[in-house]
Amino acid sequence: MAHLLNGENLSLSFPTRTVLEGVTVGIDGGDRIGIVGRNGDGKSTLMKILAGRLQPDSGRVTSRSGTRIGMLDQADVLDPALTVGQAVVGNREEHEWAGDAKVRDVIGGLVADLDWNARVGELSGGQRRRTALAGLLTQDWDVLFLDEPTNHLDVEGIAWLAQHLNNRWPRNQGGLLVVTHDRWFLDEISTSTWEVHDRIVEPFEGGYAAYVLQRVERDRQAAVAEAKRQNLMKKELAWLRRGAPARTSKPKFRIDAANELIADVPPPRDTVELSRMAVSRLGKRVVDLEDVGVTYDGAAAGFSADDESVASTEPREVLRKITWRIGPGERTGILGRNGAGKSTLLHLVTGELEPTTGRVVRGKTVKVAVLTQQLRELDEVADDRVSDVIGRKKTSYVADGKEMTPGQLLERLGFTSAQLSTPVRELSGGQKRRLQLLLILLDEPNVLVLDEPTNDLDTDMLAAMEDLLDTWPGTLLVVSHDRYLLERITDQQYAVLNGGFRHLPGGVDEYLKLAAAADTGAAASNPLSADASSPTEAASTADDGPRLSGAQARAAQKEVGAVERRMEKLSGLIQDKHQEMADHDQSDFEGLGALTAELHALERENTELEERWLELSEQL
Repeated sequence: MAHLLNGENLSLSFPTRTVLEGVTVGIDGGDRIGIVGRNGDGKSTLMKILAGRLQPDSGRVTSRSGTRIGMLDQADVLDPALTVGQAVVGNREEHEWAGDAKVRDVIGGLVADLDWNARVGELSGGQRRRTALAGLLTQDWDVLFLDEPTNHLDVEGIAWLAQHLNNRWPRNQGGLLVVTHDRWFLDEISTSTWEVHDRIVEPFEGGYAAYVLQRVERDRQAAVAEAKRQNLMKKELAWLRRGAPARTSKPKFRIDAANELIADVPPPRDTVELSRMAVSRLGKRVVDLEDVGVTYDGAAAGFSADDESVASTEPREVLRKITWRIGPGERTGILGRNGAGKSTLLHLVTGELEPTTGRVVRGKTVKVAVLTQQLRELDEVADDRVSDVIGRKKTSYVADGKEMTPGQLLERLGFTSAQLSTPVRELSGGQKRRLQLLLILLDEPNVLVLDEPTNDLDTDMLAAMEDLLDTWPGTLLVVSHDRYLLERITDQQYAVLNGGFRHLPGGVDEYLKLAAAADTGAAASNPLSADASSPTEAASTADDGPRLSGAQARAAQKEVGAVERRMEKLSGLIQDKHQEMADHDQSDFEGLGALTAELHALERENTELEERWLELSEQL
């Protein structure tokens, strides 16, 4: 493997703090590196230094002669006067770029829906972002730096990008560094992970899942080492203070002395947790959508649609004939392309929008709260201190059976004492997001709607939010392109496809197949607009094609039984493999890699069997 780029003894300080100190890292051909860490710890800063966009205070960055480096920054750097075509392929002649399979693949995966002659300045923020990414990927680079490349991409776009990056270079060639909060994407493309924290960069083998496993083991070993240190100090104190064996104060002295020893040792990380909150009582009826449809005229089109929609003077039918009965405690994820109508569907649920046809019936006890993509709820308190904003809600709260002040609650959510006195406007994007979520939950809603809740959150905070939502007892509706989050916190998924609403027994993978089939026009036996009052009702409305003969039905039923038995066996094997990995020597990366490969093989077989089971069940 050729060495591509190296950073030696890198340090960088800002006026208020030091971000990196004495960091040395390298990138070899074939490296696919995901960068994780808390917001503000220096992930993007490290990437900019390695890409040559930012000069360190000390240290140096060197690269192999002739190495071509490309970077997607979070900032919008496109010239608004350019057309989409010029931004993507530059001034190359059409026959030149059209004959390049890689360029055609990038255009098809990212900007196929955009007007080739539209000006960049006329595009939405998400469309500009996709155009910039396409312009970068159509060029040849030896090293690619991508800072949040999945922003503004839907589930299909993220899946396409992962496949493109995995196939972009031959084996052991090219280098890739990615900063992203999308953990599924990290697992798909990364062969190693760098964690940026406490001014250092700590490397881990494997993608996100392997990183989490190794980090847990690292923390366990640190806890064991700390326990040994404390035991040693206790023995030392006992030796210094030994006296009459029966002295009753001796055990108390040992405990007090040990506590004093560790009192000035700061925790390695902020504890980010929030206990389960109370919710208002929720009756049997939550929200029922009955045969609803929504059509926008030119004046309303801008309100409806999701991020990528553009107002039009022509009427447009966004949703049609949707029936959806939302039950108490239901946890549903909603998938769909940008502009498909997901946000419109949420507006119907929350009452912000009335349907053009059909009706929406809400339960009398329903109390809906919405975590929006924007942070407009915080605008009116931008000049207020964080503690004052929370203090206006209540003087005390009960969490986990304990009475807590607003300040204590905020500290448990990851805010330091100093940040409690900070004006809201000076908080980072992730801190504002946490405050926004806390304010919503303290109102004790019983229906929570999350519209792209992962924006501005790092992986640690995402894990903490998922842990919170796992125990939240109300009805949960989630729109997100983060499939890791969807699969973690929801029990079922639905898709908005071609104006209809369809249940997805196969989850995100089934949605991707349906969307691909819709693109190629090969979805005749899988209609995209089934009503979805329940998973059973949604499935019953689909046209499953010609009925099976008696012999075919018996054969299919027999195969279903065999598939179910094998899936049950695989479930046990997968559980055993996870335990084997947990018990394995965590410093044996080669052994862990082999176990991970075996686990992935079992999971792939299980996924294939699940798909076959679904196919047979539909036929039967």
